[in-house]
Amino acid sequence: MEKRSFFERLTGTPAASAERHITPKGNQDTSAPAALLADEEGQLTVDMWQTPSEIIIQTIIGGIKPDDVDVSISHEMVTIRGKRANANTISSTDYFYQELFWGAFSRTILLPQEVDVDNSEATIKHGLLTVRLPKLDKTRTQKLKVKNE
Repeated sequence: MEKRSFFERLTGTPAASAERHITPKGNQDTSAPAALLADEEGQLTVDMWQTPSEIIIQTIIGGIKPDDVDVSISHEMVTIRGKRANANTISSTDYFYQELFWGAFSRTILLPQEVDVDNSEATIKHGLLTVRLPKLDKTRTQKLKVKNE
């Protein structure tokens, strides 16, 4: 069985190169146990671009509280992790379609240049996570005052 991307599971659409017929849940092939699918970790889809002063990353993480998202930043990389919990207790036999992704997700992004970790920020608005990473100015120099010991 081919592993579907987070976007495919989130939207219920097949990849552009894949051909798949969508049928009601009761008519689907049940050869893959639900327990195997539940252990998958979703991979976030992201947009990343730059301005003259910063690198910006955006991803959709609807249904997640800010406290349930972990954004780790180093000078060269950003990792976004979280878990979307389904509070509904609906029997799988009662679903006609079950296409929303529930469970753990993550994404690690290599940055095109070093960033200022201390002045970076992450915000969520209407389910859209925005991470702003100020670029390090490699041409900037700072004079140190020499002291007597």
